[in-house]
Formats: sequence, C-alpha cells, structure tokens
Amino acid sequence: MTSKATNKFSPEVHDRAVRMVLDHDREHPSRWAAIVSISAKIGCTVQTLNEWLKKAERDRGGVAIEMASNTNAH
Repeated sequence: MTSKATNKFSPEVHDRAVRMVLDHDREHPSRWAAIVSISAKIGCTVQTLNEWLKKAERDRGGVAIEMASNTNAH
C-alpha cells in the first residue's frame, strides 16, 4: 500500500524521520504530536510518517518500536 507520494522520499529520509520521532517523542505530549511535528519538518504528510513508523515496527519483528528504541538508548 505504498503511494507514489511516499516514493519521493529516499530510504535514508524514511529512516531519519522514524529515528527523529523515536528520539524526540518524549518531548511531545504524545507520539501523534511528535509525528505531526516531525512530518512538518521533513515535508511529508502525517499519514505517511505514521505508515513509516508502522513499517519500522513490523520490520523489527513485531517488537514495539518504543521498546526497541528504549533498549537501544542504554
């Protein structure tokens, strides 16, 4: 379910945007607020960034991305 708009961003941009959300979500009142803020900074839609986060979660074998992020921080 990849749209043409999603393809205009390189894999590096996808990875960086996901990492930005994971690294900065605690600075926002919610994960959704972090997604809104980061998507505006990189120029994609909120829905696109949310899909990238879902894909990152699936790619980690179903491990919640918050949990994976927290274990990598230590």
